[in-house]
Amino acid sequence: MADNTEENLDKIPLSKVTKPLVTVDEEMSIKECAQIMADRKIGSLGINLHGKTVGIITKTDLTRHYLQEHVGKKRVGDFMTVSYVSMYEDDPIYKIAAKMVEEKVSRIILKNKSGVPIGVVTFRDLFRIALTMGQEENTVDNTDSMISVVFPRKGFLSESGFGKTIITKEVMSNKIVTADYNDDVITACEIILDNNVNGVGVLINGKLGGVLSKTDITRALVSV
Repeated sequence: MADNTEENLDKIPLSKVTKPLVTVDEEMSIKECAQIMADRKIGSLGINLHGKTVGIITKTDLTRHYLQEHVGKKRVGDFMTVSYVSMYEDDPIYKIAAKMVEEKVSRIILKNKSGVPIGVVTFRDLFRIALTMGQEENTVDNTDSMISVVFPRKGFLSESGFGKTIITKEVMSNKIVTADYNDDVITACEIILDNNVNGVGVLINGKLGGVLSKTDITRALVSV
C-alpha cells in the first residue's frame, strides 16, 4: 500500500478527500439541523429548496444563532469537553498532525517543558504551513547544528519531509483564547466569533480545565 503521507498537496486529487454532502429541506428547524450535525459528527449541511441545494448551514451559523437567541440558558461548564489534547512546543509538526488525525480534533494545546500550557496550534495553522512549504522544491533540516540536510518537498505528515523540520512553536498561536467555567455559553460564542476560532479553552479556578468548541455549542443548541 502506498504511503500517502509522502504525497504533496498539489498531487492529491480532490476526489480522494471529498465526502457526500448531507442535505436537509429548508423548512427544517435549526434545532433539528443541530441534532443531525451532532449525531453524524459533521460540520455543515446542505439546504435544499424545491429539490436543489441552494446553500449550506455550518457550525459557525449555529454558534451565531445561539448567541442571538439563547442568552442565559446554559453555562460553559455544562457543555465543555472536560479534557484537551496536548503536546509539547518542541514537537515537530508531523507528530502534531498525526495526533490530530488520531484523536479526531482540530486543535492541540501546546505545553512548555514544565508542562504549562503556553499556546495552541490548529489544523488551520498546519494547513497554512503545508501550502506555504508546498511552494518550495526542497526544505532544509537544520536540527543537527553540525550539518544541514536537504529534504525533497513532501507532505507535512511525513517524518522524512518538511513535517520533521518545522517545530510546532514556530507556527503556534501564543494566545489561548479562554472563557470561564461559569460564563454563559453566549460569552464563549462571542469570543469564538470575534476571534475567528473554532473553540475556547475553559478556565476552572484560573487553570485550563477543558475546551468548549463549536461542536459543544451545537450540542448545547440541541438541548435548549
